[in-house]
Amino acid sequence: DIADINRVINTAFAGQTAGQVYEGERHFDLVVRLAGDKRKDLKDVQNLLIPGPDGLQIPLSQVASVSIKDGPNQIQREDAKRRIVVGFNARGRDVQSIVHELQEKANTQIHYSPGYYATYGGAFENLNAATERLIIAVPIALFLIFILLYFAFNSVKQGLLIYSAIPLSAIGGIFFLALRGMPFSISAGVGFIALFGIAVLNGIVLIAEFNRLKKEGMKDKKRIVLMGTKVRLRPVLMTAFVASLGFLPMALSNGAGAEVQRPLATVVIGGLMIATFLTLFVLPTLYILFESNRPKKQTLKGGVSLLTILILCSLSFQNVQAQTPISLEAAIDTAIKNNLLIKNEKLKDAYQQKLQGSAVTIPATSVFGEVGQINSFYTDTKFGLSQTINFPTVYARQKSLLKEEYVSSGISVNVKIAELKKEVSQIFNYLTYLKEKQKLLLHVDSIYRAFLARANLRFEKGESNILEKAMAENQQGQIAIQLKELEQDISIEQLHFQLALNSSNVLVPAEHRLKLDGGGLDFLSPKQNVNIQLLQQQKQIAFASTRLQQSKLLPDLIFGYNNASIRGTGADDKYYTASKRFHSVQIGVGIPIFNGAQKSVIGAGKINESIANNNYLLGLQNLEASQNAALKEYQKYLETLNWFDKSGLKSAETIQSGATTQFTLGEINYLDWVVLMNQGVATQSQYLEVIKNLNDAIIQINYLNNK
Repeated sequence: DIADINRVINTAFAGQTAGQVYEGERHFDLVVRLAGDKRKDLKDVQNLLIPGPDGLQIPLSQVASVSIKDGPNQIQREDAKRRIVVGFNARGRDVQSIVHELQEKANTQIHYSPGYYATYGGAFENLNAATERLIIAVPIALFLIFILLYFAFNSVKQGLLIYSAIPLSAIGGIFFLALRGMPFSISAGVGFIALFGIAVLNGIVLIAEFNRLKKEGMKDKKRIVLMGTKVRLRPVLMTAFVASLGFLPMALSNGAGAEVQRPLATVVIGGLMIATFLTLFVLPTLYILFESNRPKKQTLKGGVSLLTILILCSLSFQNVQAQTPISLEAAIDTAIKNNLLIKNEKLKDAYQQKLQGSAVTIPATSVFGEVGQINSFYTDTKFGLSQTINFPTVYARQKSLLKEEYVSSGISVNVKIAELKKEVSQIFNYLTYLKEKQKLLLHVDSIYRAFLARANLRFEKGESNILEKAMAENQQGQIAIQLKELEQDISIEQLHFQLALNSSNVLVPAEHRLKLDGGGLDFLSPKQNVNIQLLQQQKQIAFASTRLQQSKLLPDLIFGYNNASIRGTGADDKYYTASKRFHSVQIGVGIPIFNGAQKSVIGAGKINESIANNNYLLGLQNLEASQNAALKEYQKYLETLNWFDKSGLKSAETIQSGATTQFTLGEINYLDWVVLMNQGVATQSQYLEVIKNLNDAIIQINYLNNK
């Protein structure tokens, strides 16, 4: 057998464990393999003796061809597909233009076999992701700058005048990037955001000085501009040069991180130099052109309307929330941290911990006093106190019960965490499945859109009848309806995901492997399952509660002290006045003679013990049934998935590509093409459904294993 030959080869050249060697308390594996001089070259493999079933040994070269062949050094997989990575470093050009050129050449010069496709990642993928963030961050930064300018000068006109420094600074940043031969990058984009904030400072300095001179009574706008620029020339230059000189070491750096520092510093330095020069000439000119000599009057109506617009704009920016991708592990951690049910369970656990201090509860102390003819005709006084306590066994068992309830509350926290992990994993898996199905439908939608366009063209040219066009419209319409329904399902499930995580940020599942890791599916001992532990703890609580009620049949202990005066002649024939006090101590027991009610409570407690024990046994049965069902579900869907990976998906791709080729060549009609395409799409959709069901089975197994 091939397996027997492989085992012999593996033992001879790699080594196999044949037993163990013990030296005192230590033990080591005994490994069998050929000596080093017998496994050096190809002939050693060819001459390796293979034992047959009858004991005869023959060389491996007699039953196999042994030679050296070139092959892949590693087969990588991602998303249940084989993956080959071709990597290169960009030098002297920006990443985006290189990838765009590569895409154009690859699309025209490389023809992939069915099922093969190319994706572009690495720095290019990071660039696209960061660009999407900048599309949101830059408008928000510009809007906030304008809002602050408006509140600083209480004027839209002057705010826009100062805002002119932003395009002037952008000119300088772009010019210096081109001058140094640097492409636009994410660090340059961040530099532009910093540049815009610094550039408006020069405008603020000038406009504030112009307004001060105007407020002092100066009327001539040209004189205001000349005087203000003269007075504020030094602060304007200082603002620009301090920032520029601070970024100069970054602009000239060549060490680690220089590729990030140089574009950012170049943008800031170039933008400030050009913006400062232009601001000293352009901003005063614009001030002369647009600033009015009339005193500024603001009506309540205008102010309120502008304030309303600003509030609405700010609210609209608040509603725009970037969706943040999150991994499954991070989603579970976030849910455990934020979920209110978990917080309540932890508070209950803290409550039970505090409650343990109430195990020894002493009843109130009785204090009494008497005045009157207690012993004789004379008026005497008497006072005393008494204290009743339970038998010490009651306090010990009450403490034991509180301790068991505290342990139960801690297990309840673990139960809620396990349930939350399962819930988040299921929602995460379902959302991932819906998005993968959306990708499939979008791909199918593009195919049927092309089919519809072709059908319309054929109908217009008279090459087909109305039936083909109607069929194309019907197929494309059905896909569109399915996509809309799928979008609604994704929105609904996204709300469930947000509720489970209880986060203010909009979190979406990150791209990850479609199939979850199914390793370590061996079930733990039932005693290690948190639900079984909780049922076991309920048994302990019921037992401790019954023991506590039984201890209440023990007698209570009574202690008392009395102090009284006895006026008159005592038994010893002596006369005692009111100043003489007599003392006595009282010790007694409270015997529960009428204990029928307490015995009923004890009987009910024993019934509760039986109920808790039955619940525990039922929990064990349910756990065993759930484990068997989950394992069978996993094995069923794993076998189905293996079939899809080996032949199902390949057959679907072959059917689709072959149908498209034959339809293009006119070998089949459009009805056959639609049937074959739908059959391939159904297979791909079933593949996604099987992965989802397999992941659900893995999630259930992990839940039963407290993972």
